Amino acid sequence: MASDRVDGKAEAGGDPRFEILIVGMNGDLRGKQLPPGAEDKVWAGDIRLPTSTQSLDIWGDDNDDITGLSLTIGDPDGKVIPDRRSLAPMPWAPEGSMQVLATMHEFDGSPSFMDPRAILASVVERYAARGLTPVVATELEFYVMSGDWRETGRPCPPESLTYQGEPNGFQLYDMSAVYALDGYLQTLRAYAKAQDLPADATTAEFGPGQFEVNLMHRADALAAADDCLYLKRIVEQAARRHGLKSTCMAKPYSEHAGSGLHVHASIIDGQGRNVLDAKGGEPKLLKSVISGLLDSMRAAQLIFAPFANSYRRFQPGSFAPVDLTWGSGHRGTAIRIPDKDGPAARIEHRVAGADANPYLLLAAILGGMLAGLDGELDPGEETTPSHIPANTTRLTHDFLSAVDTFRTSPFIADIFGARYQALYGDTKRKEALAHLRTVSDFDYRTYLPRL
Repeated sequence: MASDRVDGKAEAGGDPRFEILIVGMNGDLRGKQLPPGAEDKVWAGDIRLPTSTQSLDIWGDDNDDITGLSLTIGDPDGKVIPDRRSLAPMPWAPEGSMQVLATMHEFDGSPSFMDPRAILASVVERYAARGLTPVVATELEFYVMSGDWRETGRPCPPESLTYQGEPNGFQLYDMSAVYALDGYLQTLRAYAKAQDLPADATTAEFGPGQFEVNLMHRADALAAADDCLYLKRIVEQAARRHGLKSTCMAKPYSEHAGSGLHVHASIIDGQGRNVLDAKGGEPKLLKSVISGLLDSMRAAQLIFAPFANSYRRFQPGSFAPVDLTWGSGHRGTAIRIPDKDGPAARIEHRVAGADANPYLLLAAILGGMLAGLDGELDPGEETTPSHIPANTTRLTHDFLSAVDTFRTSPFIADIFGARYQALYGDTKRKEALAHLRTVSDFDYRTYLPRL
């Protein structure tokens, strides 16, 4: 039964394995699984992979016809350089199995322009040049569902959360939902502990089988993104252990809430002081940072919502923001300010879906915050429970529109580099056009009987 307890201990039997992993455009993990004793090659930097591995689209196609980054240039190898800080056990694999994240490098020693970890690292370096350090935490929402999805072709909540095949209802903060999947959640927490992930609270969210895991703040944005990526893998592997399926799709069910990936961020100086702290006064710098985020939000929406399904999450009346708004403690805004005074002063960025690539997501957010550090920008009127500003700019609900805005944005070119802007934009344009060309079940059910 899926609800039975299974602990987080490693699988018995079998040889341990060592996996060296790079991050793809879509936040997917690709790499090599090595036999015992081959770790020396990893630490020596002797592992090779084609650089085009990080240009693959959601279907795994290298799109050489539009990028020219694969067979056109001979599909050259790059050097896969591990980050020893990310070395972690794989508690779902035979005892002694380990994984490590790596960054793709050219043979001249420079990081590949396609590597999401390298892109985020370059943004963090801009902060370091100013004597500043971003402090980041993520909150990941996801769904757990029945393991028969391959046979049915559709997601379905776990049996323990249904009655006569229908969901029991909304489950926000519902402890009975937590206990209904107690075995799965215990395994998830055991895996997180084994990997020393800074996991905090786990809560039931609105949808049937939807949960959120909060990760603690890190004064290392790259490590915070690594944590988020490892958490996604843990969520998936724990589900497999229990015969379930997990998903970070932004909107797996038409009738239930979407899943977000919220980011909390602040900035500290060389003395460890929070530069966003208003100290009880007017939060000028905090407002300027908010403005930088709002000004760049439309350009970066393709990072926050990278797939066609992502745009189903942006619905009026939901907790997914649809307008470029900000507010203190207001969960309907794109930028929420949980605190403006003291060491905990920070922004909460609420736009991204759970499907976002954590590295590209943090690069876009920290890039927007950088823009606000250079002047006293005005974010406009604050949204409050009693006041919603008129004529606010709206996020797009259209995948292709987001692609077009991304492809022409000077902000995106500055933060991600013009070459990556073109690669990401062109690849996503292909995906958006494929979505537009596909006639859906909705079309058949609605129009075929009537037209």
